[in-house]
Amino acid sequence: MNFRLARTFRTLTSLAFAASIGAGLIAGDVAAQQAAPTPGSAKAIFGAVTLPTQGPPQSIGFYAKGCLSGAVALPADGPTWEAMRPSRNRRWGRPEMIALLERLSQDAAKFDGWPGILVGDISQPRGGPMSNGHASHQIGLDADVWLTPMPKRTLTPAERESMPFTSMLQKNAFLTIDPNVWTDARARLLMRAASYPQVERIFVNPAIKKKMCDTWTGDRSNLGKLRPEYGHDSHFHIRIRCPVGSIGCTPQAPVAAGDGCDKTLAWWFTQEPWAKPIPKPGVKPVKPREVMVSDLPQACKAVLSAPSITSVKAATLGGKAGAVPAQPISGAEPDDSLPATEQ
Repeated sequence: MNFRLARTFRTLTSLAFAASIGAGLIAGDVAAQQAAPTPGSAKAIFGAVTLPTQGPPQSIGFYAKGCLSGAVALPADGPTWEAMRPSRNRRWGRPEMIALLERLSQDAAKFDGWPGILVGDISQPRGGPMSNGHASHQIGLDADVWLTPMPKRTLTPAERESMPFTSMLQKNAFLTIDPNVWTDARARLLMRAASYPQVERIFVNPAIKKKMCDTWTGDRSNLGKLRPEYGHDSHFHIRIRCPVGSIGCTPQAPVAAGDGCDKTLAWWFTQEPWAKPIPKPGVKPVKPREVMVSDLPQACKAVLSAPSITSVKAATLGGKAGAVPAQPISGAEPDDSLPATEQ
């Protein structure tokens, strides 16, 4: 990092405004109290579907506005991974995403000193908008991986629902990594995930990005894939590119050249991204309209009405579905629904 940027960071982090920013805004992976989706909305309809469609995989639309057909599920348990929050039924994705998660877990365990990964949300059985937690994850090409290593023992279903998140940030400090939590193994895990050519972006908290810019001494050619974003202080979000031949999948603009340790990162350490909008005098705020199925690509309507696969096991990669609780269990959820810059 050049001298000017380093000086910018030191100056901005000492500003008085930092102390006044709420911890809940900076540490975005916190319990999110969100209203239930309106009956008939896309969130309500897609969230009620429990099984994917039959047929080949197809990502339809954009990461934050689309749906998914032919999804497969990540097995609930593997030698180097465990699926978390199973009652949410969000461990579905394209086969390419599921295979990538399994490979990441194996490579990180073999080469990076990371015993295994805890996998959070991927997508719903037919993709589409989720009732809470995300704007994206709609086409089976996004996945969340916790920054907590997999324990040596298998977690119980209850533990998978209630196990708390571990933030990488210091409490009561502005975008500052907690040195008692952060480890070199976490850095290696992030760069391992970024090393795969199908991975296009990895969303991390701005403080994590800065830590990587300041301390990563290995190959930096993939460091630019780490993109600073709201939240993401207890997990990172992997996004893979539209697979070859995936007609109907809308790609995202490529990541800019370079390592990303520049003014685009320094912006996150200013007041601008955290300031609350100032309402205009005499103008009543307009409540955003909920997304309807008609707002999504036309093919998503057919995805909703298509025949289902016979069972979760039949649609699980490798045929091992694992235990899934019969009744949803409520609990804290990571919140990535803050205003997004790239999602």
